[in-house]
Amino acid sequence: MTFFVGVDGGGTRTRAVIVDDDGREVGRASGAGAVATASQPERAASAVIRAVQEAAATSGVRLPASVLWAGLAGAGTPAARDGVRTALEQAGVADRVVVGTDVEAAFQHAFGDRSGVLLIAGTGSIAWIRDEAGEVRRVGGWGRHLGDEGSGFALGLDALRLVTRAADGRAESTSLATRVLEECALSSLEEIVPWIETAKKGEVAALAPIVVAEADGGDPGAAALVGSAVDGLVAHVRAACGETKPTVVLWGGLVADGGPLRSRVLEALAQEGFSATSRPLDPGLGAAMLAREAGLT
Repeated sequence: MTFFVGVDGGGTRTRAVIVDDDGREVGRASGAGAVATASQPERAASAVIRAVQEAAATSGVRLPASVLWAGLAGAGTPAARDGVRTALEQAGVADRVVVGTDVEAAFQHAFGDRSGVLLIAGTGSIAWIRDEAGEVRRVGGWGRHLGDEGSGFALGLDALRLVTRAADGRAESTSLATRVLEECALSSLEEIVPWIETAKKGEVAALAPIVVAEADGGDPGAAALVGSAVDGLVAHVRAACGETKPTVVLWGGLVADGGPLRSRVLEALAQEGFSATSRPLDPGLGAAMLAREAGLT
């Protein structure tokens, strides 16, 4: 029996899924996060290896597997991708190693070999499309300094900027000021400056649901920020698709089921003629599907 392993690695958790020749899942495990970097590829590789070894041990699968397909956050650059692949090859957990992004793994589970668009809005944002001709491309995903429009980080940062402008009198007073101070455990607006200098991306992104809640409560400033975020996400899809209208699947904390922007984004996409939905995705299984596909071709 031949086995294939897929891995989904992000900032907080790494998931490994093993499937057999027929694509049936035979085991899975999870462990610490794995983010690919060019400077320390061994760190991500170690997290992947531990998850794969645990999945193999709990399912009775003997390593090396035929193919390991690791979809990792941060693997969008060749240097990071190649560094992690080299480290995984040296570990000998699979006869063949492929390293891609976590977005590719999620897309595979969402669409398989079909065309479609995966719109992701969590801490960051990106749209990933495969057209009818099989061509794959991305829109967005340029990171917090250059892009990530409509993401949790962008919305949270915009909220901080609005609060400081309102404090100066350059914007209308906003209920966000009190809510932001509470969420950040700050006692005054002046403390925002040292807080943002050391805040992690996730801490800034955690402000996004507050912005949506205040928008729902009638705060005009918050409503404007939310509207801009939705426009930014829809612009990702519009740019990805051109004149075509493929199915759009939403994924990520802001737009998945229960996400604070889900209903607004679905409505905005419907107004532009897109058929959009959100459903649970399993990127680890998507990566395993890609591993099996690579092993059978």
